[in-house]
Amino acid sequence: MSLRVAIQMDPLEHVNIDGDTTFALAETAQARGMEIFVYQPQDMSLEGKRVTARVRPAKVQRVPGQPGIFGEAVTLDLAKDVDVVLMRQDPPFDLSYITACHMLELITGETLVLNDPAGVRSSPEKILPLMFPELMPPTLISRDPEAIDDFRARHKDIIVKPIYGHGGAGVFRLKEEDSNLDSLLELFFSNSREPVMVQAFLPAVSEGDKRIMLVDGKAVGALNRRPKSGQVRSNLVVGGTAEKSDLSDADKHICEAIGPELRKRGLVLTGIDVIGGRLTEINVTSPTGVQAIKKLSGIDIPAIFWDSVQERLAGR
Repeated sequence: MSLRVAIQMDPLEHVNIDGDTTFALAETAQARGMEIFVYQPQDMSLEGKRVTARVRPAKVQRVPGQPGIFGEAVTLDLAKDVDVVLMRQDPPFDLSYITACHMLELITGETLVLNDPAGVRSSPEKILPLMFPELMPPTLISRDPEAIDDFRARHKDIIVKPIYGHGGAGVFRLKEEDSNLDSLLELFFSNSREPVMVQAFLPAVSEGDKRIMLVDGKAVGALNRRPKSGQVRSNLVVGGTAEKSDLSDADKHICEAIGPELRKRGLVLTGIDVIGGRLTEINVTSPTGVQAIKKLSGIDIPAIFWDSVQERLAGR
């Protein structure tokens, strides 16, 4: 099937060809004969109900320093001129992100948009898991210092995260004797009106933070991300080490529990984080890890994803 695919993403010319998931998705689409266009949210316009984007035709290539070859920019009607829109730009999940979701939501009846923008808009990655509190470590979302103090008094060793952060940025561990909580909250709250996420620390993080990728709500591959010695952040972008991993019974139970809700929300490609058999996040915006999984386990998740896309289009 020859498709025209518009990818809403961070600049293609700056991606890591050996690790970037969006690059891998584009590479597989291109290998299947699909026509690729790339753009950023600031390239979008909405007039009436017509959503357009100033896009660049692109061909991806595994050439260090030159991951893409671009044609002359053109303006496309995203409802009429393309078959699929991939919404894959990285957070922050802010009002700019929300606005892009609202705009793309207007065309979902005519163009297949993945992940579904209404599903993304209503599924903040650190709040969505709270639909399944029995699968998670003890967790609090708040900006009330007294509530946070009480949570810490009960759980002693805690992790504090910005609610809409990504890539491990701004994640802190505070042990029971650490006196920096008040100062840390002052720093967070002086820069944002948002609450923070506070979780009980899971000692099992020393053994790794598992990233499990799901397509259509079904687990298709996993890797373990082991943090540096003495660190609690295991994200690959901050120095975590990728290891081959299979799914435990607890992992399978989590995926089976959340899968129906992911499908209901149109969240086709997702990545969940699991530490010691406990769900910590559900990544729906631009989940990563597929290249590392393929290198470690041989599982071709981009191929599985595009199979799913083509089945969806055939059924429309």
